[in-house]
Amino acid sequence: MAASRGGGAARNSRRKILKPVPVFIRWRYRLTLFFVFLALGSLFVRLAWIQLISPDRLVMEGDMRSVRKLSTESTRGMITDRNGVALAVSIPVKAVYCDPKILHDSGAYGNRRLWKALAEVLGIAQDEIEEKIANPKRRFVYLQRQVTNSVAEYIRSLKIDGIYVKNEYRRYYPTGEINAQLVGITNIDDHGIEGVERSFDDWLSSTPAEHRVRKDAKGRVIEQLGTVNEGKKGGAITLSIDQRLQSIAYAAVKANFEQRQASSISAVLVDVHTGEILAMVNAPSFNPNVHAKYEGFRARNRAITDTYEPGSTVKPIVAVSALEHRITNWNEIFDTRPFRVYSKVVTDSHHMASGNLEAIIKYSSNVGMARIALKMDPNDIVGTFNDFGLGVSPDLGLVGEVTGYVPHRSRWSEIEKATIGFGYGLRISPVQLALAYATIASGGVSRPLSILKLDQDQIPAGRRVADEKVMRRMIRTLETVVEGGTGKLARIRGYTVAGKTGTAKVAVAGGYGRDYVGTFAGFAPASNPRFALVVIVNEPKKGGVYGGTVAGPMFSEIMSAALQLYNVPPDEKGSREAVGIVRLRDH
Repeated sequence: MAASRGGGAARNSRRKILKPVPVFIRWRYRLTLFFVFLALGSLFVRLAWIQLISPDRLVMEGDMRSVRKLSTESTRGMITDRNGVALAVSIPVKAVYCDPKILHDSGAYGNRRLWKALAEVLGIAQDEIEEKIANPKRRFVYLQRQVTNSVAEYIRSLKIDGIYVKNEYRRYYPTGEINAQLVGITNIDDHGIEGVERSFDDWLSSTPAEHRVRKDAKGRVIEQLGTVNEGKKGGAITLSIDQRLQSIAYAAVKANFEQRQASSISAVLVDVHTGEILAMVNAPSFNPNVHAKYEGFRARNRAITDTYEPGSTVKPIVAVSALEHRITNWNEIFDTRPFRVYSKVVTDSHHMASGNLEAIIKYSSNVGMARIALKMDPNDIVGTFNDFGLGVSPDLGLVGEVTGYVPHRSRWSEIEKATIGFGYGLRISPVQLALAYATIASGGVSRPLSILKLDQDQIPAGRRVADEKVMRRMIRTLETVVEGGTGKLARIRGYTVAGKTGTAKVAVAGGYGRDYVGTFAGFAPASNPRFALVVIVNEPKKGGVYGGTVAGPMFSEIMSAALQLYNVPPDEKGSREAVGIVRLRDH
């Protein structure tokens, strides 16, 4: 037993002796350290390269996963009348768009029942939708613009991968057809294409502000990184128009347009003291909120784009020119019997044998004015026309306004000299005629017209274009036109009115046709003029053709409303002397 224990101890002793003893090998140790430090050095070099020398690529890759641009939408500027009544506003709507690639990848493209439902709610053909989304390489296509919130919510409820809804704005015009041609309209991209919307598009337009933000994996904004683009807020515009007068004027114009079956009617009302246009209306008009029924000829603002031969409405200006160039005087008597100029016979619709300048204007004698014009240098008449704003751009800043046509010739025929005396051979727009009568009303001081509201310090002083004494006498003469001449239907109870009728044939190829243009231009109160108004009825088919008949009653209706709304006191007969206007009595 003892021998056995001894033998086991001997074996254990041998095993301990045979166990290898570690040997330190210096070169191996150094080699290992070399590779360890080499690896660490490589890591530090790579880290320095990434962090200090070339960090941009990884930063970019990180930003691509977390940094986003957010747009802050801003709306197009409002258009209001002079009292703050909204004429054009932007309302929020939705746009439905598609990412065809996502749509095809999700397999939703093959579901025709889905497209049928979508087509019905959007109100477009199913084939049209399928055509838009057919190309799987496209990444963006509009399906429908300017849809309502309820339609947008329904489309969201369909949960179609690749079909999305985003916010946008649509222009709305609260006053509808009343201001349609003046205010104009915008297109689907919210850019002006007619009227004030187009003329002042740069000022009204807005651009969204863009901000850089960092988002987490759940799409939440965790950091604001700054502004990329500050954007532009749409500027507001305050027009000189008074919506109350605009509505009254349009109601009168529209009713007469339908009653007289005219081709068109225009009316322009001006504040004589400031040159601001308080009303500018046309018929026919259109509803700017229904783009599907948009017709270009209805959108034209005829008050600034269309021209007409003014007829007898320019006789006072011709008379002023004759008086200032000392061709005649108020007392000279003219033979007003018909006479011949070469093969043409000049005649009157209101026959009289003779008369002075006041009678010629009161009864609108073409013969009398032709005889005066034949004594003049026609270029003197043209110069006076230009001084009063005829043949000159009204410079309102509106797209489409014309200069009209006032002839400038080195040689004039006798018939051209005669006819320019009673308003033939030239073409002017309604707004130009309104400027001319505002100039007469202000006693010969021409103030530029404005379609924008003016502050007190912006009102122009104006430029004198005619002698004040001559203009005072002319105002009284124009008053007799309404009191007992061709403009009786333009009277306004309680107020003195001064004005002139005009009736001209419509020019056609090779001469004149059978249609007429009837005009009344005037101002009130005659004793201290506040408003000037022009009404032009183009080609009336019923109810007469003369300016006093077709335009005079509308003048009375619109001007009466303006005087009452602005609390202009009725002017009794004795008040004219107080403002220095000479009173002449008929004999």
